[in-house]
Amino acid sequence: MSRPERPKGGESKKPFSAQFLSDRVDSALILDGDKPDAKGFDHLASPVSPLRTVGGGAAAASSSSSSSGSLSEKPPPNAILSAVKSDAGVRRSHSGELSASNSGSPNRIPGHRRSGSGQMVFSGGAASSSASSPVTNVLPAGNICPSGKIGKTGMMSRSTARKDVLGSGSGFYGHGSIMRGSAAGVAKSPGSGETTEMRNLRSRNVDPAEITKAGNEHYKKGEFVEALKFYDRAVEMCPGNASCWSNRAASFMGLERLKDAVRDFDEAIRLNPSFTKAHLKLSGLYLRLGQIEPAMRHLVLAGEQPDASEMQKLQMAEKYMERCTNARKISDWKSTLREADAVVAAGADSSPLVTSIRAEALLHLRHLDEADSALSKALKYAMKSPPSSQANFLGMLSGSYIWFVQAQVELAKGRFENAVESAEKAHEFDPLNIEVSVMRNNVKSVTKARTQGNEFFKSGYFAEACTAYGEGLKYAPANPVLHCNRAACRSKMGQWERSLEDCNEALRIQPSYTKALLRRAASFAKLERWVEAVRDYEVLRKELPADKEVAEALFHSQVSLKMSRGEEVSNMTFGGEVEQITGPEQFHAAIALPGVSVVYFTAASNQRCFQTTPLIDALCTKYPSLNFLKVDINGSPSIAKQEKVIIVPTVKIYRNGVGVKEMICPSMQVLELSLKHYDI
Repeated sequence: MSRPERPKGGESKKPFSAQFLSDRVDSALILDGDKPDAKGFDHLASPVSPLRTVGGGAAAASSSSSSSGSLSEKPPPNAILSAVKSDAGVRRSHSGELSASNSGSPNRIPGHRRSGSGQMVFSGGAASSSASSPVTNVLPAGNICPSGKIGKTGMMSRSTARKDVLGSGSGFYGHGSIMRGSAAGVAKSPGSGETTEMRNLRSRNVDPAEITKAGNEHYKKGEFVEALKFYDRAVEMCPGNASCWSNRAASFMGLERLKDAVRDFDEAIRLNPSFTKAHLKLSGLYLRLGQIEPAMRHLVLAGEQPDASEMQKLQMAEKYMERCTNARKISDWKSTLREADAVVAAGADSSPLVTSIRAEALLHLRHLDEADSALSKALKYAMKSPPSSQANFLGMLSGSYIWFVQAQVELAKGRFENAVESAEKAHEFDPLNIEVSVMRNNVKSVTKARTQGNEFFKSGYFAEACTAYGEGLKYAPANPVLHCNRAACRSKMGQWERSLEDCNEALRIQPSYTKALLRRAASFAKLERWVEAVRDYEVLRKELPADKEVAEALFHSQVSLKMSRGEEVSNMTFGGEVEQITGPEQFHAAIALPGVSVVYFTAASNQRCFQTTPLIDALCTKYPSLNFLKVDINGSPSIAKQEKVIIVPTVKIYRNGVGVKEMICPSMQVLELSLKHYDI
């Protein structure tokens, strides 16, 4: 870089630096609490402001005002003016740079002084005058580059540079904003992804502090996506400013993009190692990720005396984590789960490792569905967390542990191919770990046994299939899928009692295992244990309401249960359609049958009946143990008169020929509740 020119009069000037914008933002972007680091925007002037003339007697009347700004390293929030005095009076500096002097500098311009109220007082011999300093800055000398930076005279070619014209602007910038482009003053859109607000700010070439202020407004409203757009722009304009990085990290936290937040806080601290707020935020962030050691380190670095309450929180989380890992090492899964929950309650709510150890504990406690859910959260947290695959956790690398747990959960859920894939990934992360290697071999052995068993079963070799599934259970005795598969083999061979044993074990491991429940109900029915069969089929009927096979099995089990108790069950059939009644004799014979009869009184010309009829047909299929009848009151007026039916649709329920309930124009919900009550 060439040495800057020395102005006439022997006064030295510091060259304009890119750090200028960064220092301006750094001095203004500080907010308290959890808000981004920004305040004082209303007093921070734009780097581009209109020219102002300063009256100063006859000599000054024909001259322009000074355009060099007097800036300290961290300027005050009010606007700063500087003037260059020469033999001909006040004139424009031709250095093209901003002076960096202050009132106490040895390079201060002679004959000028600044009052405490922000006014610039000019004194110079007999003809002296004073002028109030404006709120805005004075337009600096030199060329305005398309980037918005200040360039020296002669650095730009007037023949090649784009024209910069004054546009109307939307804020107060004197005569308007500097607009990029042609003389028409139309700003170029920076991208379709930007909001109108951002495009306006870009077109006006505003101060970075105003960009950050706009981001802060969105941040305070919880509009983190919009805030991020402005903070991105602030970082782009001032990449060396720690506050800009910290603000963007705060918006990433609001969006739960924790990995990005850690990265930006790290950059803010790199730029300003004594940035207290960034250290505190990063400490809390590492606690959420379950990384206690770096959380404590940043809490200590935040100040001379760490906050006592925050330190106590970290110490409690560390204590719970130690208890959790110790319990896991001795396979005390109840204690492991309890202490893991305590770590989460202490603040580690987004830790992939803590959530993974919860999943492993739930798996061994036979809460398989909860373990699967916890593992899904752990994988989601791992995607949001900064990489820590080389850290040691429970004797293995942390990057391996999550895959280690996932392989076990996938295997237990019957997703054998996924289990093998996860086991291989765990081994890739930590190939020398014995526990990982043993798990990997077991998963592969179980998967191989299951494949062989399936092939034998499809070929009708049920005894061989039973043996193959048994081999797999040697490596994974708590695998519900293998127990259920072996139960199917034993039921094919008529070994109902042994089939029940496998079904019970599978359901003990996974209570919501529908296939195991279905096979157990069938085994109960084969053993004529009707109470247990009806109980299981009723559960299945709720889970599978559209399954006709389950409905028919339940119906026959209910009938068999009634017969075993000596109850009358004659003329009971499954799945009959709604029977059309045409005469009184047919009607009395139908409702006198043992059991419950549902009579639907209707009229062909009635619109409400037209809507209700499909519901009755559907209920007839859903409740096969009930006898459904239909009476058209216009075709059988005597039955309607006898049963005192005037309004249709009407539904009446009879038990063994006696009316027990009447519903006039019932809703589907009312019908369902009544039929459930009177179902077998």
